[in-house]
Amino acid sequence: MADTSFDIVIVGGGPGGYVAAIRAAQLGLKTAVVEREHLGGICLNWGCIPTKALLRSAEIYDYFGHAESFGLSVEKIGFDLAKVVKRSRGVASQLSKGVAHLLKKNKVTVFDGAGSLAGKGKLAVKATKGDDVTLDAKHIVLATGARARQLPGLETDGKLVWSYKEAMVPDVMPKSLLVVGSGAIGIEFASFFRSMGAEVTVVEVLDRVLPVEDADISAFAKKQFEKRGIKCLTKAQVKGLKKGKDNVTATIEAGGKSQELTVDRVIMAVGIVGNVENLGLDRTAVKVDRAHIVIDEWCRTGEPGVYAIGDVAGPPWLAHKASHEGVMCVERIAGVKGLHPMDVTKIPGCTYCNPQVASVGLTEAAAKEKGHKVKVGRFPFIGNGKAIALGEPEGMVKTVFDAETGELLGAHMIGAEVTELIQGYVIARQVEATELDLMHTIFPHPTLSEMMHESVLDAYGRAIHF
Repeated sequence: MADTSFDIVIVGGGPGGYVAAIRAAQLGLKTAVVEREHLGGICLNWGCIPTKALLRSAEIYDYFGHAESFGLSVEKIGFDLAKVVKRSRGVASQLSKGVAHLLKKNKVTVFDGAGSLAGKGKLAVKATKGDDVTLDAKHIVLATGARARQLPGLETDGKLVWSYKEAMVPDVMPKSLLVVGSGAIGIEFASFFRSMGAEVTVVEVLDRVLPVEDADISAFAKKQFEKRGIKCLTKAQVKGLKKGKDNVTATIEAGGKSQELTVDRVIMAVGIVGNVENLGLDRTAVKVDRAHIVIDEWCRTGEPGVYAIGDVAGPPWLAHKASHEGVMCVERIAGVKGLHPMDVTKIPGCTYCNPQVASVGLTEAAAKEKGHKVKVGRFPFIGNGKAIALGEPEGMVKTVFDAETGELLGAHMIGAEVTELIQGYVIARQVEATELDLMHTIFPHPTLSEMMHESVLDAYGRAIHF
């Protein structure tokens, strides 16, 4: 008989759940994870990781396309879609097995099945294989993640109208594609399929693509996407989809006018909804608002002993946010001292399109709305020696400071490798660095990171190289 009594049970083995479980075990708590499908969750198996593998293939394919500019010659450029997808799936599989190893190493018990609350301190597990079981735990953490949002009349069917899952394992390379939604998921797929040769149209209901980003970054991104041949329709809505034998005709409304567009495939990327069903919440004091579990600053729900972390607990829907919440939640349970509630303005966001986009903190507009007097710095990639040497001269770094205190309020970047660079500004916000701290920091030469320094200098009229 397997042991069924634990200090803490975590429902969901994604980047929130498995990280929380490992940290709980490190803190001496007897820990179990209940996972109904894949350890690593959506992020590792169907999101963050495999999409980066696809985008890496697309990036290399892009480089082949302008090899001559580097003094290289490449003949008979092509790709094998099945092998591109196979590599992506292999990366996901390798990492999923890695999560299983980490849990085993930390003596976390894993139950394969779906969990639901079954009374105070109890979790019923409907086993994937074998017998069902009821677990006893002082603390239960819900980390069940989220799934793609479905719009009435525009539902995905897995064949002609794809969600992110079908888009990640395409059986054919569409010659034409409509992407509905220009957030991170939509734009990443638009970028991938465009790099692989598809004619791509993106429809966004708001007034700009990547609408959560700083306005300057959104505008720059749109120009770059259009330069690459991606058609961007903003303030537009898809009002209907008419399916043919092997294509879809979309009715798109924009500016009071309607047009029809026929494409091979459609990708719906219009947000996500939390997996709150079948968790037994109706028998508890747990509150659900717009398909997400309501929590306080320590991830506690309205039901004593029940917590929620990650996507199921609301935005921002990011794997690293889920992991941080998981660690914070179990450390609070374990009585670790000196903890602070999570500050969402210190969470970086990254979009791995071409060009990459990354940001942390407040946009310029949001900073002004909050009453800050701001100093804004900008530095273009064209002024950076490393960017020119890489053949990546298109991009920008933007920094927003409080004019009175020198606090770094936000940083926004677009261009090559900015998803790696952004962490410098994240650390600056975490340690409450001022403009002087950043100005006096020595950045290595020649690197892309020098632009981060120059942008800070520019905010105070001191930029050297532009």
